Amino acid sequence: MDTVRLKKLLFHQQDILSKIALGTPLNDVLHDICLSIEEIIDDKSAKCSILLLKGDQLFHCAAPNIDDKYCQLINGVYIGPNVGSCGTAAYLKSRIIVEDIETSLLWVDFKELALNFGLQSCWSTPIISTQSNILGTFAIYHSAPKTPSTKDLELIDYFVHFSSIALEKNTESLLVEQLIADLQQSNEKFKAFTKVMPDLTLILSEEGEYTDIYGSPDELLYKSLSKLIHKNVNAVMPQKDSQPIMAVIDKTLATNEVQIFEYELDVKKGSVIFEGRTAPIENYQTSNPSKRHIVWMARDITIRKNAEKEVERLAFFDSLTNLPNRRMLNERLTMCVERIKRTHKTGALLFLDLDNFKKINDSLGHSAGDELLVDLSYRLSSVIRASDTLARVGGDEFIILLEYVGDDNEQANIEAEIVAQKLQSVFKKKFEVEGLAFQMSCSIGICLVDRRNSVTDNILKFADTAMYRSKMKGGNRYSFYNPQLQTLLENQDELEADLVRAIASNEFCTYFQPQISALGKVIGAEALIRWDHPIKGLIAPNEFIPIAEQYGLMHKLQHIVLKDICVLIEQLSVENIIDDLFSVSINISHCQFNSLSLNSELLNVINDFNIRPSQIKLEITESMLSGDMESTARQMEELNKYGFIFSIDDFGTGYSRLAHLSVFPINEFKIDKSLIDKVLDDGSGLKRVNLIINLAKSLNITAIAEGVEGIEQFEILTAMHIDSIQGYMIAKPMIKNEYIEWHKLNVVSPVIDVKVNNN
Repeated sequence: MDTVRLKKLLFHQQDILSKIALGTPLNDVLHDICLSIEEIIDDKSAKCSILLLKGDQLFHCAAPNIDDKYCQLINGVYIGPNVGSCGTAAYLKSRIIVEDIETSLLWVDFKELALNFGLQSCWSTPIISTQSNILGTFAIYHSAPKTPSTKDLELIDYFVHFSSIALEKNTESLLVEQLIADLQQSNEKFKAFTKVMPDLTLILSEEGEYTDIYGSPDELLYKSLSKLIHKNVNAVMPQKDSQPIMAVIDKTLATNEVQIFEYELDVKKGSVIFEGRTAPIENYQTSNPSKRHIVWMARDITIRKNAEKEVERLAFFDSLTNLPNRRMLNERLTMCVERIKRTHKTGALLFLDLDNFKKINDSLGHSAGDELLVDLSYRLSSVIRASDTLARVGGDEFIILLEYVGDDNEQANIEAEIVAQKLQSVFKKKFEVEGLAFQMSCSIGICLVDRRNSVTDNILKFADTAMYRSKMKGGNRYSFYNPQLQTLLENQDELEADLVRAIASNEFCTYFQPQISALGKVIGAEALIRWDHPIKGLIAPNEFIPIAEQYGLMHKLQHIVLKDICVLIEQLSVENIIDDLFSVSINISHCQFNSLSLNSELLNVINDFNIRPSQIKLEITESMLSGDMESTARQMEELNKYGFIFSIDDFGTGYSRLAHLSVFPINEFKIDKSLIDKVLDDGSGLKRVNLIINLAKSLNITAIAEGVEGIEQFEILTAMHIDSIQGYMIAKPMIKNEYIEWHKLNVVSPVIDVKVNNN
């Protein structure tokens, strides 16, 4: 910066900071800031504007040399990803430079407005507080298209900083004024609140003395107010009540934190359940400031607790028989399944349905049927263990969950059969309803619950199926679920065993599909796993990846792919046909990404081959960003620190929120093939792809299109300034040796002329 401009800057800096310190009105300070930068900046046509962010809207603060009509027309504009320079800068929390408003996509909705007032370029910088909050925007307009120089940006940053100081100082002043006003009203409010609040508020000393009592009438007190004030808890209450109270006082003062708890006392109105909240109070008595106190607020929640108990009973228990209902059964079955997975024991589910029960309802009415069901519930309860669950899940349907019936299926079959026989024995005695005797029977279906059969919905379905088999055989019998009907599960078990064998037999290999820049330069490849089965031939990933994830084999498959990537990069490096920017991407599954061992597994493999982490691109799906954001960001940041780069696969098909993308260290958006297939439609697909590319550029992220198969797609994408592409138009996935030969042929000259690869 030249001496003259530096002197001017220092002069204005001193003047502005002095006005801020002296409490000059905010608008006057911001007005001077605008005039100061307009005086110093090279282009005398520059016009400065400062907008204040309130909620999601930007409001005019200062723009001394911009037409007031323009300022009023944009006043209150909502921020967003395509809201001119200022609205976008505030939304993305980053500087937005628009050199030519007339051609900028960000100004589509505001272009005519700006041009009508002679504004043709706009450089906007967000004003950020010391707490990293967006306070507003600082913009420089020009009457002609213009690109900022480095000096311009440095100067702008100086005045953005001054603006931030002014805005924060103004906010602090307003807070102080508000605080004083609040303090002046607090005593009056407190007095009014304590007169009408229904809760009981006690001030207790650290020794347990009742210092003050506010709030509800005497009926919620242990004794009348006159008999409690200035008395000690230990002297007023029996030990069983006073000890818990003193324990809460001690804990509140020891932790210096709010305590929330429930307790029950026999007070003047009877037995009451209270919700208690305590907090420490410092310097409560000015005459004795060292003495510590707590505030104890007691709320009568007796009615609410009784209602909660009734709601829980209605939610989890059958209103007729008081047995657990389907909801509680599902919860207990889920817990049972989890225990069985850990212990490898075996349980059983018995589905019981009365035979010909409809005849009772039809002939005697539903009240008679209800009477019979209540009698049956007592009989069934008498023959099962306390640890078992008997539930009524339908009109005449009962389910019995046996959490343990044996250490293996053979023993479980025997024990489950014994229980079924006991259940059927309760039907030997006739049921008496309205003076009539009925001989009833039931059909039972049995499904064992073990480690292999651990899907709750399947267990219920299988037991129901077995029960209908009993019905089809004439009823009054029990049937086990036929394992032959579990073809799908058995096939999955078979495939799991085959996967384990295939990994040990090195049947998995990695294919590589090239990635090129928009100019045709080879910039990398994607690694894709294939299963070369000795009998079935080449098996696509979608057939075995879900099974591998289900049975915890993904880390082994990804280990194979990672080693193959390292071997490829090593060979390409030896032949000196890749540069430092060349990278190979590997898909990281959701289960593997959340693994605690992912970082060490990646580093161990690449270190063995002396491969740099920046040569490995980790592809994760867009959906993985919408789960636990904090945990995902932390994992990505840790890997990013080592040098690994991230690509978001299938981008455009998920539900990631744009405002949260900046949280993650993303290097690349991979636009999903389903969107690329639609760019020729010139409809929503084309617009979505263009939006993603523009979004990537605004976030300084690379955009790559996958699944590019034709020249028309390529030409449309390059016109939209796509960074790189991948697809059959360039090459199909190839095994390592074929890829190396392809790479050698295409690394010398751009691949852009090779529109279709016939291999």
